[in-house]
Amino acid sequence: MRETLERELKLEPDGAFALPDLPGQPLEPRLFTSTYYDTPPRSLARCGLTLRRRVENGLSRWQLKLPRHDARAELEAPGGPAAPPPDLERLLFAHLRYGALEPVATLRTRRVGVRVVSGERSLADVVLDSVDVLDWGRSAGAFAELEVELVDGDEHDLDRLSRVLRRAGAHPSDGTPKLMRVLELDGETAPEKDAPAVEHLRFLLTRQLRELERYDPGVRLGAEAEDLHRFRVATRRSRALIRASRELVGDRLAGLGAELKWLGGLLGPVRDLDVLVEHLRAVAQGLGPDAAGADVIVAALEEERAARRDALVLQLASDRYLALLDRFGDDVEALAPVADVSLRGVAASQAGKLRKAYGKLGSAPSDEALHKVRIKAKRARYSAELASLASGKRVAAAAESIKDLQDVIGTHQDAVVTEERVRSLARARTALAAGRIVEGERERKRAAREELTSTWKRVDRALAKAF
Repeated sequence: MRETLERELKLEPDGAFALPDLPGQPLEPRLFTSTYYDTPPRSLARCGLTLRRRVENGLSRWQLKLPRHDARAELEAPGGPAAPPPDLERLLFAHLRYGALEPVATLRTRRVGVRVVSGERSLADVVLDSVDVLDWGRSAGAFAELEVELVDGDEHDLDRLSRVLRRAGAHPSDGTPKLMRVLELDGETAPEKDAPAVEHLRFLLTRQLRELERYDPGVRLGAEAEDLHRFRVATRRSRALIRASRELVGDRLAGLGAELKWLGGLLGPVRDLDVLVEHLRAVAQGLGPDAAGADVIVAALEEERAARRDALVLQLASDRYLALLDRFGDDVEALAPVADVSLRGVAASQAGKLRKAYGKLGSAPSDEALHKVRIKAKRARYSAELASLASGKRVAAAAESIKDLQDVIGTHQDAVVTEERVRSLARARTALAAGRIVEGERERKRAAREELTSTWKRVDRALAKAF
């Protein structure tokens, strides 16, 4: 299975558009047919995932596209029409609970373009696609699309080429993939501000379920640590929303919250080790002759991470995990209020608890006390995010300021954990490296504590304006 990272820009050509003269070599014209697949409720499309079988020059290949920051990863493997190759299909385990994959659209694309170069560097492929929407082999509509996909170029090259193409008559695009231009989906739009509180809760929780389903394939693949991070964030945010909405819906989400806690318990150790390993790799580069000792410590942590990840992936293939996802959707759909509760009032209450906890810290708080304030901050932030859907910009600004507080205390907590783990792994041959790492982590803690006061002042002002 081959993996590539797509960094591209889409533009809209008008009917008279022609590619301008660009420095480089013409690409060989291509003609290919792509059949797109999805589950019956179109769960892949709703999560920004794309699965297709492309036939070109008699060769059939399956491609799965996954989100990657501001790009997309494309996984490709050869295979016939019966089903995706096993390596791709196993990544869709969570989605296949909705039902078997089925074809949802077939597009025939004629592509022409230029590989743009600068000196010896290949910057990007600029291609113009003429697309026919096929219905049983016959054209049922058509559109054109202009793409700029980076090869060895960077964002500056992307921006420059975009300007050139816009001057030639292309227009900005919202980046909608080809499939989404054809597929009709009911939108999951935010409720109006004056909608019942339970509707705002349902919207945010549904978004978190989509996030779990969006990043589930990437977590299984294991190629990008950010997938696990975003997956875990969705789990934690869901639990915080459930906790914050208890006054509104009672214990109706308590069982779901317990299962999300189980999932979080599997995710946490793997994610923490991701952060720890990445940080120590960077630290090791500055240790000179002591770097070898740091490498030994990192290797031990990587071994532990591999074991933890194996345990996680095993559980993601379990009936319990699939039941959790099903329950998530069912419980959120069935939500009903048990009391008339103001989301703003709930957020204000959580903000008050955060203020009280911070006020108790004193001038030299313990590491444990700071960590508890971070937990209060997380709850206050997610409560404010929920309330902001109905309460406006000041509450949203408060949520953003609380995130800054979380980040500062999070850096402090990372340093605490790093020191503890390095001390536990230190041996005679790694003692010098361990000592230097511990010294650096103590400096990181000191800097975070210094930053805490000014950060809290900004948070306190934002809370005062919001509540």
